[in-house]
Amino acid sequence: MPDIIYKNQLDYLSSLRTEPDELIYRMEKYAEEKKIPILDWKSAELLEQMILIKKPKRVLEIGTAIAYSSIRIARKLKKKAHIDTIEKSKNNIKLAAGFIKEAKLNNINVIEGDALTVMPALDKKYDLIFLDADKQDYERLFLYSLMLLKKNGVLFIDNLLWHGYAAPGKTPKEYERSSAIIREFNKMLVYQDTIEISILPVGDGIGLGVKK
Repeated sequence: MPDIIYKNQLDYLSSLRTEPDELIYRMEKYAEEKKIPILDWKSAELLEQMILIKKPKRVLEIGTAIAYSSIRIARKLKKKAHIDTIEKSKNNIKLAAGFIKEAKLNNINVIEGDALTVMPALDKKYDLIFLDADKQDYERLFLYSLMLLKKNGVLFIDNLLWHGYAAPGKTPKEYERSSAIIREFNKMLVYQDTIEISILPVGDGIGLGVKK
């Protein structure tokens, strides 16, 4: 799998990383061992900085997985702020509940269900939305996100460089379809006139935008 930036740069950044606490470290190891996709740690740090800058009262996460990013977000929220996070995998929800309990957080609300069904039924707006779900659903989830995002709200989207395969070049057969989906999504994304957005070469590629 190609690196988005050079390996020596990644190694250098890793050498500067302050040690995560025991729970975060264990979640990263668990996700790696069980091959459960979670947010890259560099992207997670960027997301945490956005939480500190924006100071959102309401956050929506689309794709909980084991609650790695949910916990990192929740820890940076101000008092009385909270995060709603949507997950359709019952197994992931069970794992997430265990980690959230360990983290001793009460500002995370896990919503079980398919985001494509859940999001149209939500009746509140959000200050920040984090999209990290099935790539084939990205376009529809993005449009739902725009409807739920407040004016001047922040949208944070993961996997827009898709392991480096979104860029032109040789793509392994198993990544051909997903890479094509991401390329089409990225083209649609940058020409939106309702949101000011950039794609950043952080982690696996982050879309960072502000709704107009």
